[in-house]
Amino acid sequence: MKKIISLFGIVVLLCSAISNSKAQCSAGLSEVIISVQTDDYGYEGYWELVPAGNACGSGTIQSGGNLTQIGCLGGGSPYTADTGNGYANNTTINTTPSCYATGNVYDIKYIDDYGDGGFVFTVKINGFPIYSFTGSGGDHTFTFINKPPPSYDLSVTKIEMPLYGSQGNKTIAGSIFNYGITTISSFDLNYSINNGAAVTQNISGVSIPAYTSYQFAHPTLWNVSENGTFNIDVWATNLNGSNPDTNLTNDHGVFTLIIGDPIPNIIDDYTHADFTFTTIANSSDGILEPRDLDFHPILNRNELWIVLKSTEESGGKTAKISNAGQTGQSVLVQQDGNAWHFMSLPTGIAFSDNGNFSTSPGVLDANHGDGHFTGPTLWSSDPAIYAMPSGGNGSHLDMLHQCPYAMGVTWEKDNAFWVFDGFNGDLMRCDFVDDHGPGNHDHSDGRVRSYEDIPVGFADLDVPCHMAFDDNKQWLYIVNGSDNKIYRMDITTGSETGSFIPYLETLAEHSIYTGTTNEVYISTGLTQPCGIDIIGNRLVVSDFTTGEIVIYDCSGPTAIELVRIATGTTGVQGVKIGPDGKIWYVNKSTNEVKRIDYNLWTVGVNEATKSFSNITAYPNPSADQWNISGNSQNKITNTALYNMLGEYIENAVAIQNGNSFSLHINNQNLASGSYFLKLINTNSTQTIRLVKQ
Repeated sequence: MKKIISLFGIVVLLCSAISNSKAQCSAGLSEVIISVQTDDYGYEGYWELVPAGNACGSGTIQSGGNLTQIGCLGGGSPYTADTGNGYANNTTINTTPSCYATGNVYDIKYIDDYGDGGFVFTVKINGFPIYSFTGSGGDHTFTFINKPPPSYDLSVTKIEMPLYGSQGNKTIAGSIFNYGITTISSFDLNYSINNGAAVTQNISGVSIPAYTSYQFAHPTLWNVSENGTFNIDVWATNLNGSNPDTNLTNDHGVFTLIIGDPIPNIIDDYTHADFTFTTIANSSDGILEPRDLDFHPILNRNELWIVLKSTEESGGKTAKISNAGQTGQSVLVQQDGNAWHFMSLPTGIAFSDNGNFSTSPGVLDANHGDGHFTGPTLWSSDPAIYAMPSGGNGSHLDMLHQCPYAMGVTWEKDNAFWVFDGFNGDLMRCDFVDDHGPGNHDHSDGRVRSYEDIPVGFADLDVPCHMAFDDNKQWLYIVNGSDNKIYRMDITTGSETGSFIPYLETLAEHSIYTGTTNEVYISTGLTQPCGIDIIGNRLVVSDFTTGEIVIYDCSGPTAIELVRIATGTTGVQGVKIGPDGKIWYVNKSTNEVKRIDYNLWTVGVNEATKSFSNITAYPNPSADQWNISGNSQNKITNTALYNMLGEYIENAVAIQNGNSFSLHINNQNLASGSYFLKLINTNSTQTIRLVKQ
């Protein structure tokens, strides 16, 4: 869908290029052309141009579409319109240029037989696409003024920043649009914070023709040194030197940014702690077959969303847990009216920092037929929109249908998400660009890239293959269900080498990318990986079969296992590092949402209950390496080395063979002195003293 903003209370089209044809009208008149873009059902629509305030059929000036079966009275029930009447599908019709009195106001009356809208109307005045709207519902009226554009009119149309962030330097960036007829070569770009003093910088050496946009980034960074809510105002002045903007109603772009504490990176605490598994919600709260989870991006808000599998025919559900794990917690289970199509058997959920979220449907065909027409859906988290009635297509904001058996989804930026395409065996970058609004269905601005270098696949439709994106390093980490390994790919690499044919929809991009930098990152130690998340240099992976959650050091070219956390039950799927820095997960088998809490170990000797025996350390004292071996009735789940001050030094992986275990610790870089090694299995701990020479 084309991006629209409001001007004089009327919707205005944003285009990258226009036809700058000259009007052929006498003084006091302006040339008007109405462009009509039909959807997949061109025969369902009829429209008329009438004087403002008139009813359809009263004073008709122009008309088009299916007059025979629809007209002003609309179609009957069950929907009488059929093919062969009115307009063709997915085509553009331009009316004959006509001259109308400048300043007059007109209505476009649009009637859709099925009641779901879909036609896109563009009103060109003197060759400039001044207005546009997408028809919705069954009876839509759009009002416009026949007024040509002014000489100078520069508007900030979008501020492109995260809605939420932490303290530090921020770049004020966004889009500016030239609604005037004069090409802009320079201007002053201004911003203010909370109505404070303006920060001004001249932007020169640019060329912004009429009705084109320009991406800006203010050269002066804004340093945020405190938490809170900040209102950002951006505007342009002194166009082409000293020319004023002749339309002051649309100059300013405004934005609200919330600054809070970042997610604390405390993940290493799990390497030397005892664990408590806290149940946040379960079946009594409506949590049935949970598959994935994500937190709303407002920092410290603790609003947790879970996708629930449900059935293919009815579609999945979401559970929103407000104040998750805190006093006053509440759970709201919802299902969109058209979830059967837009959220059928959801496998994953991922929030963007603009408050939207995407879900990935684990079905072959969203219409439940013989095709393969499905893929990720974009939703609003606004309670006034999500799961509320909107047109004929539920409350969804957008959908791209090129990823059947979408086994997982993760967010990259804006409205762009990465999707695990289980049908084609590719990674897909699905960018919804500008959403089409709740319940509409124009996907034509969608951009889909197919990355074919990693042969992804799944072994079980009931076990998703989740992904995690490292925004700092631009690495995408992928759970590959076909070989139970973790892959990663540098998303900044690769190039377009071809295109694929979109299935049953028109897209702005449908390209194939190859030549990426990618590798198998974790090849052993996982039975059936499912969930994955990342924070800093730590990767967290869940194992569906064993019920274990494994923490890895991912700072280097090889992943290093730090600790395995045994949850005690199989069926662990999505895993997420919460706003508190702790590990949260869902278990599909037990219908639970869990948080892993911990108590840090303290250095001590001779703990009460022991299941260890015959422990030896040699050499001890040692100048380069300790070799520890012994017997343990239960598998060792963790180890930790401390100095005499009780400070954690490192973790080592114990090799288990039946009741016997062994591990090796390199101590060459440690200072001379005494150290304590703590061993823990599923029901006891043991601490031994080690000496470095």
